[in-house]
Amino acid sequence: MADRDEGAKRTLIFVYGTLKRGFPNHYLIQDQLTSNDAVYLGSYITVHQFPLVCGPYGIPFLLNLPQSDCHHRVHGELYAVSSLGLEVLDEFEGTSLGHYERLPIQVCGGSGSDGGGEVVDAEAYYGHRCFAEGMWEKNGRVGFDVYTEDMARKYVKREDRPKGRSFLEAIRSFFFLSSGRSLRSEKTLMLPYDLKQLRLHAS
Repeated sequence: MADRDEGAKRTLIFVYGTLKRGFPNHYLIQDQLTSNDAVYLGSYITVHQFPLVCGPYGIPFLLNLPQSDCHHRVHGELYAVSSLGLEVLDEFEGTSLGHYERLPIQVCGGSGSDGGGEVVDAEAYYGHRCFAEGMWEKNGRVGFDVYTEDMARKYVKREDRPKGRSFLEAIRSFFFLSSGRSLRSEKTLMLPYDLKQLRLHAS
């Protein structure tokens, strides 16, 4: 059967967290591989250094803060994704809700730990700019170069998370509650980002 997306331009997507092979949300990619809406291109590493951290529920975030200290070239996987597959990933990553934003990134392949192959222009899902700096600060400005299986064991799937709390509310609590503040006091404090601004960015 002919490729239904034959001749159509595909988007190169670099994944670094739970969408990788063997990780909790890879089923989304696997479904696209099965339907020919994605093609696996191999293991890649970012050309530039970025912070990679974990937030609430053990969710990994690549942060678009390339000038920050204590950052690394980040390891992940590269896929060529159809327009239909991209819609699925955008919805999953909450790009219209201010959760993540899909932005350009340069990566390179190769068998070595530092790549060394041809530089490729791709896109990746970064933690939204409106909470990126706060997330970096909350992690003590310390990141890592690869999201590991040990880290994934702390990941809480969506169906297992508390009901009635949004993604952004979970981030809000992550910023304040782990600092010893109560939920009541948290509601009276200023966030590192403005929720109204987030909605404007997401619209």
